[in-house]
Amino acid sequence: MTKTKSFETALKELEDVVKEMESGELSLEESLRKYETGIKQSRYCLDLLDTIEKKISILTKDADGKIQEKPFEDA
Repeated sequence: MTKTKSFETALKELEDVVKEMESGELSLEESLRKYETGIKQSRYCLDLLDTIEKKISILTKDADGKIQEKPFEDA
């Protein structure tokens, strides 16, 4: 069974990669590996955000006082 990491964990890992790359202490090969890792973390975070965005809905009441669910719309 695959355990998925939280958005916060993935974002922290991405931030750590960025800090390492910004340090200027990595070789070209290490920088490339970190870049690849960073891209994977970035995509993972974006995929999680996309999934969450699709789940968001706004609950509203209709004229009869009944709660209706409508999809979240970009502002």
